[in-house]
Amino acid sequence: MAMEAEVPLLNHNDANRWRKLGEDMKRVNLIALPMIVVTLSQYLQRTSPLFMLGHLGELSLSSASIATSFSNVTGFSLLFGMSSALETLCGQAYGAKQLQRVGTFTCGAILCLFIVCLPVCVLWIYTEELLIFVGQDPLISAEAGKFTIYLIPALFPYAILQSLIRYLQAQSLILPMLWTSLLSLFSQLLLCWAFLFKFNLGNPGAAFSIAISCWFNVVLLLLYVKYSPACDKTRASFSMDVLLTMWDFFRFAVPSAVMVCLEWWSFELVILLSGLLPNPQLATSILSIGFAVTSLHYYIPYSFGAAASTLVSNELGAGKPEGARAAVYAVLVLAVAEFLIASATMYSCRGILGYAFSGEKEVVDGVKTMVPLLCLSTIMDSAQGVLSGVARGSGWQHIGAYVNLGSYYIVGIPVALVMGFVLDFKGNGLWSGLVAGATVQSISLSLITSLTNWDKQAREARERVFSQKIPVDH
Repeated sequence: MAMEAEVPLLNHNDANRWRKLGEDMKRVNLIALPMIVVTLSQYLQRTSPLFMLGHLGELSLSSASIATSFSNVTGFSLLFGMSSALETLCGQAYGAKQLQRVGTFTCGAILCLFIVCLPVCVLWIYTEELLIFVGQDPLISAEAGKFTIYLIPALFPYAILQSLIRYLQAQSLILPMLWTSLLSLFSQLLLCWAFLFKFNLGNPGAAFSIAISCWFNVVLLLLYVKYSPACDKTRASFSMDVLLTMWDFFRFAVPSAVMVCLEWWSFELVILLSGLLPNPQLATSILSIGFAVTSLHYYIPYSFGAAASTLVSNELGAGKPEGARAAVYAVLVLAVAEFLIASATMYSCRGILGYAFSGEKEVVDGVKTMVPLLCLSTIMDSAQGVLSGVARGSGWQHIGAYVNLGSYYIVGIPVALVMGFVLDFKGNGLWSGLVAGATVQSISLSLITSLTNWDKQAREARERVFSQKIPVDH
């Protein structure tokens, strides 16, 4: 009887493909997991004073909350979005081995962001008048205006910080950012506690603690960049070459900022709309809790998106379209695993989630009914967070800007208004609009990514790097 030939479960190509996927997933995790700590630490540096200010009275807390929201919308989100342009420029230059340009682009970005900071400072000086103009309480507006003015010293180091983060991220130098972010957060918490409860400086003390810790973070990173051998080949100083990069930076920075700000502003707008609902205090509390939960979770998919941006931009700059495509597959696998775990955990804790923010049973019950929508938001955030990173790494932020505009302002906000006010679903109706917008956004970005011609993207990346009027590294 003839022996039957053994049929291998996997052929050689399949085995190589799975091995490559495993290697890519490891590379993604090495960037994404530390980046979660980095982004969350920086978020807490700006928001942690609110927890302490709550012990000083309602006026201190409410004015600081409004000032924090106003400064995020008009300043910090703008700088955060614009600095994302470096994920394209630095990442692709590093992949193409044009190492000196990585530092040159970063210096040019810092100069551009400093210019942007100037009109933002003027706007912040008139915060009190603007808040009164839109109908806010005069006493709260006055205190919020002072708090925002005291935040101005944090604006310029934030511009440097976000540029340095993209500079290091493009080179996969994540651990230095992790340790400096944690040290800065610890110093900020210590300073804020001392300023508020030992020196009785009130709101100005809280704002100064944010500025000082931000400068501390910048100094630590600058020392690392200056003295670390890992940055020897990418380190650059201000020169005429820096000025030549400014137009290229602005060309990517504007759509990058639009991508970030349009989405950010839509959430803030929904929170404001909740104040028009019956029982606005309850509705605003529930939606604010939902916003806090999804904001904290978003830093996980955003960090996976940062890893996708780094790997995709490096591979495209190196002229390796297959490597870019493989990186996208790897990060999407991890994103699916993450949103399944996050949404399942959130749903299983739906009965107690509200107690983390409030002891009022009415608020807790409202959060419980909202959890299924929050789970959907979690899924969509994971998808669009990763795909937005792919967009930044590829350099098609302008397409992402149009997608966000259509998703949130043609679909999301109108659906929120209809569901919340016309169909009377109240707070859940408003949040349903955000879910609808995020769904359209995720589907659109998925289609664009699946239809991307990676060979063409690699050619364009190489042309972008080598066509600039800056001396080429040899």
